[in-house]
Amino acid sequence: MASILVLILLALAYQFGRAIPFVEQWPLFEALRTTAAIIFAVVGAWLAIVYPERLKLSFRRDDPTPSLANGGIGQLLSPAVHSTAILSIVLIVGVTAPVLKRIAVLHVYSVEMRGLSYTLLVFLTLWQLWTVILTLIPADRVKDHSDAQDSFNSTVSSYKALGHKVDPKRSPPEQH
Repeated sequence: MASILVLILLALAYQFGRAIPFVEQWPLFEALRTTAAIIFAVVGAWLAIVYPERLKLSFRRDDPTPSLANGGIGQLLSPAVHSTAILSIVLIVGVTAPVLKRIAVLHVYSVEMRGLSYTLLVFLTLWQLWTVILTLIPADRVKDHSDAQDSFNSTVSSYKALGHKVDPKRSPPEQH
């Protein structure tokens, strides 16, 4: 279902994007580039904070097969990989678009090229949106772990409080 929705959005992007000059599209590409760079930086900071020892071990020279996939680090690293790919594509568009504009043979296809560039923009934006959602998964795992720890601590505190209230000289209440 989601795939069909994405395909419909991309088809609409192509259709309507043909009327949007690249000059108007480029600020959106720049915003996408900025967003990808921010996500990359945030995820990098999370890695450094949450897994400092594992990162150190991953870059040791005497460890021939460092593993980043275990222990949840893969989930944390995934958005950075996606953002890097998006950032790379946007950078390539930024370099190639001015060159393509100067190729006379392509001027005949300028409407189609605008549609394709806008379709690419929408695709990258949807991909970046998915990447933003992926960044929430590790945060949710941290929250779940914290909630479970709080619940455990509360239970232990309750049992400790009960233990202090029970008079060892009195017999426990009868159960019916």
